[in-house]
Amino acid sequence: MIVKIIKCLTDNYSYLIIDEKLNTACVVDPSESGPIINYLENNHINLKFILNTHHHYDHVGGNKDLKKKYDAKVVGYKDDKQRIPEIDIFLKDQEIWKSENFEAKIFHIPGHTLGHISFYFFNEKILFTGDTLFSLGCGRIFEGTYEMMFKSLNIFKNFPPETKIYCGHEYTLQNSKFCIKYDKNNSNLKKKIELINDKLKKNLPTIPSTIKDELECNIFLRSEEKIIQKNLNLNNSDSLQTFSKLRDLKDNF
Repeated sequence: MIVKIIKCLTDNYSYLIIDEKLNTACVVDPSESGPIINYLENNHINLKFILNTHHHYDHVGGNKDLKKKYDAKVVGYKDDKQRIPEIDIFLKDQEIWKSENFEAKIFHIPGHTLGHISFYFFNEKILFTGDTLFSLGCGRIFEGTYEMMFKSLNIFKNFPPETKIYCGHEYTLQNSKFCIKYDKNNSNLKKKIELINDKLKKNLPTIPSTIKDELECNIFLRSEEKIIQKNLNLNNSDSLQTFSKLRDLKDNF
């Protein structure tokens, strides 16, 4: 099983999960159909499933055309059946979704939207987080609450450290500038920023990240750290209060 990163729109990433034995694929969050079709046709791959993390147009924009062309099934969260175009398969939190060699555990992670989910392909240790967890960041809170997003992010802390994270956008450089502002003595973060800049100079994606990297460098996963609270002048705050302050600051960064 391999993951092919497909650039879409301005800064979106869609992902093809390709079963090389059967020459079939799932696509995660197809922002638009064109780049997906081009790759599939050029490589003679049959698209079987369309996996949506949430209903925003820049994650489902290609659903209709891809379903029509490949007769692929659209897979998404059960409570978003009115908002995800062409949805066929309705998933629940903690469900194991399986078809042929594709097998993923579903995690309901509200905050960015109320129906947001992630797909964890546990055999391969690859995780598709949509717009909830970014490399060095997290999504804006549009429909949920600070507490929802905080709890959703905390779920990821328990994943194996080597798990690869594939998120919805190329936001890593801007996120790194925010992280270093409030975590300026983080040596792991400084090393990460060097790698980010090197990749971008070569016109390469900064994705995937890993759970280990995010635990060490992503300030939104470090709100329990006393040094972060001190840097925000929140010495007597708890982790949720610190996270909420960080999210507010990032919204205006």
